[in-house]
Amino acid sequence: MKVELQKLKKFILEAGLIKGNRFEEAVEKSIQSKKEIGEVLVAEGLISEKELIKIEAYLLGIPFINLQDETIPKDILKIIPESIARAHNIVAFSKKENNLEVAMLDPEDLRTIEFIKKAAPSLKILARLTTPEGIKNALSQYQETLETEFGDIMKGGAGPIKHIKEDGSPRFEGGLEEAVAEEVSIIRVVDTLLKHAILQRTSDVHIEPLEKQVIIRYRVDGILHDVMSLPIGTASGIVARIKVLSNLKLDEHRLPQDGRFKIETEDFKYSVRVSVLPVLNGEKIVMRLLAEDNKMYTLDDLGFAGDSLKKVRNNLSKTTGMILITGPTGSGKTTTLYAMMGIINTTSVNISTVEDPIEYRMPRINQTQVNDKINLTFASGLRALVRQDPNIIMVGEIRDHETADLAINAALTGHLVLSTLHTTSAGGAIPRLIDMGTEPFLLSSTLNIIIGQRLVRKFFGEKEKYKLQSADLENLERYCDIERIAQLLKEEKILKPKDTIKDLVLYRPKPSKNSSSGYKGRIGIFEVLAVNDATKALINRRASTDEITDQAIKDGMRTIIEDGFIKAASGLTSLEEVLRVITE
Repeated sequence: MKVELQKLKKFILEAGLIKGNRFEEAVEKSIQSKKEIGEVLVAEGLISEKELIKIEAYLLGIPFINLQDETIPKDILKIIPESIARAHNIVAFSKKENNLEVAMLDPEDLRTIEFIKKAAPSLKILARLTTPEGIKNALSQYQETLETEFGDIMKGGAGPIKHIKEDGSPRFEGGLEEAVAEEVSIIRVVDTLLKHAILQRTSDVHIEPLEKQVIIRYRVDGILHDVMSLPIGTASGIVARIKVLSNLKLDEHRLPQDGRFKIETEDFKYSVRVSVLPVLNGEKIVMRLLAEDNKMYTLDDLGFAGDSLKKVRNNLSKTTGMILITGPTGSGKTTTLYAMMGIINTTSVNISTVEDPIEYRMPRINQTQVNDKINLTFASGLRALVRQDPNIIMVGEIRDHETADLAINAALTGHLVLSTLHTTSAGGAIPRLIDMGTEPFLLSSTLNIIIGQRLVRKFFGEKEKYKLQSADLENLERYCDIERIAQLLKEEKILKPKDTIKDLVLYRPKPSKNSSSGYKGRIGIFEVLAVNDATKALINRRASTDEITDQAIKDGMRTIIEDGFIKAASGLTSLEEVLRVITE
């Protein structure tokens, strides 16, 4: 039961989704490549996969269901066995009386429908179409809970662990850490930790040994959560296993070590960055999870809008100078850099990078990984890059005087340089670079724009409305100019001309079964400081951060908290969340 080509064409053209000549070109490519017309339309970027499936569902008379963010009750999900669900991309997601709704990708898969009818003869099967992302989300829910899986592992004991020494450290039979790392139970513990971390969209996994237990914590959307505690006897085995995976020294327990490894399944592919640190009760491990198949974000996706977006795009069109992104660790600076490179990555330019680590792989970009062991640092890598005939250079981070000088010299000699810096505000980047020993006149000649940023959690599901009270306003005055905020909200047409800040409707998160916090995912809040003549004069006289920021505000810059306030007033996040990241 496929959609007829003429029906699909008529609907798409009448809806104005694609121009007639573009559709005909796609038909020709479909014939030449022997691919379905839908595949070609999606591959050419003429229509999104989700839009195509919705259209097909409508034309076939089959309802469409979006399961991408849905949590399915376990008893309903397991009506269809996992093996059948995975093999045929079909899942049960809703049951009302005798009606069972199943979501699928292939409406022609009648054999699977018949199989389900035979397995559950008392149920009426109602087919629905969904997206591959929806099926993927549903299939991931077949996984057992973390506690259930660890309960099963622990029932079989902790492998070779026999008893605990008097000083509290575990002892392994035979003392062979290599053998311990390969024990089935330890392998299962580490694999399970990583699997559930990925399912929960975790950015960092913390494994922390205490006196009598090992605490497992996941960082999700910037917030650390305790997820599990394990017997202290598992600590050394887990450490040994992760060291084996990361190719680290098993017998080194006194010095910090850094390594990396990859994990790959049918559903995901991740690079894992490992840091091992000796602590009082053993060795603490933090693993940073980096999805290798992550989609590239656009600047709009990240949260840039209005005048800020315009300033960034204008400066990306320049061929020389420097663009800096500032903010604390974990504020999304590198993701913003990659979004920018996605815009300027064309066949007419050569883009070269030096990074630590390479977080996303990008086609047609020459990416170099820092390696301190062989003295391949940001500075030495950058020195080599300028001899590679680049148009655009991306330096993952400016950490020292040498790297700063090389980056500035590259910008002076006809390159566009993109980089990051650890400062709390855009205005603070200039005094920081001068403190590193950079000459002010060189900075004023090369800096094009500085972006300060943070990440705030986005609302997910329903939210509660409220208005600011006098006590709230007194607290807010410690962080921002209320009158200026009110004026900005009027400019954005969020407040009416005669309204006051007390008339503003704000929102709080409302927890639900799909999100215990009421949040899911994150969005950026930004301040964009475009370097103009007034700013250059301040740089040359070594002005303070406050002076530079005040001048930028006079020139039209919105501060991070002002941008956050606007996003909160637009219903994207809460004001409490904005204040949390500002005051951290």
